Amino acid sequence: MKEQTIRIFQDQTKQKINQILDPTYPLSRDDVVWMLGYITKKVADADPAVLGLSQPRLIKNFHAYAEAAMALIHRRSSSEQEAERLREWLREAVHGLQTD
Repeated sequence: MKEQTIRIFQDQTKQKINQILDPTYPLSRDDVVWMLGYITKKVADADPAVLGLSQPRLIKNFHAYAEAAMALIHRRSSSEQEAERLREWLREAVHGLQTD
């Protein structure tokens, strides 16, 4: 029962990430905050996916994470171009962290 609950949660999480990264989905501030929180938790929990990343990849992930966080703080307007830039940073920041 517990394994089934975990699997359902993982499926829902993967679905949410895919939705946020979908260019046709209207990206919201809450979505960006959720994704940054997801990444923060993966790193804080020393998830095996994080531990398996190379140092150069970790640096790329961190750089993208920082860019997305700073964009969120300094957000001026919600243009389509800014949303796509945020989405690309989130895609880079979550690279290698998703479970299959």
